Amino acid sequence: MHTLIILGSPRKNGNSETLAQSVASGILQIPDTTVEFIRLNDLRISPCQGCGGCNKTSICVIKDDMTALYEKVDLCDHLILVSPIYFYGLSAQCKAFVDRFQARWARKYLLGIRFRADEQRQGTLLATAATEGKKVFDGALLTAKIFFDALDLECGESLLVRGVDQCGAIHKQSQTLEQAVALGRKIATGKN
Repeated sequence: MHTLIILGSPRKNGNSETLAQSVASGILQIPDTTVEFIRLNDLRISPCQGCGGCNKTSICVIKDDMTALYEKVDLCDHLILVSPIYFYGLSAQCKAFVDRFQARWARKYLLGIRFRADEQRQGTLLATAATEGKKVFDGALLTAKIFFDALDLECGESLLVRGVDQCGAIHKQSQTLEQAVALGRKIATGKN
């Protein structure tokens, strides 16, 4: 089983990435698993132009670093979208990445092509937020659910962590990091 982890934070080794690393360590405890990290902030990904160029081909007309990511996402068995929460939504890096999957939405909904739908692939959202707000994850959860649907991924269990403002604050939440490792094992065994 191959898991693709999409890191949407501009900050290396921040709270959301630390959470993702813990999930990855749980995945790798199970035999025959691989994990690949993609750091969006290191890539050149233009925003979707809403041009409709993908409507008849399911191929985005923009040629940038996103081009290689389409195949990586298609080939993975599990996709983990990782983001800090900014203004009650995904980071700009994550949102640009998600929006560019309009091409895959077109593949499914305009061209009627289901992609690996019978394989029960899943997507997971990992998110961290500084605030304790009740609705802080609502926008990100809805976006992730619709994103996963467009990719024919079942929306799996999410791990959402409030109250981690300063870089490294998540290290003080050992129980949360243990929960992340356990989630990784569940993902790897198909029990998510």
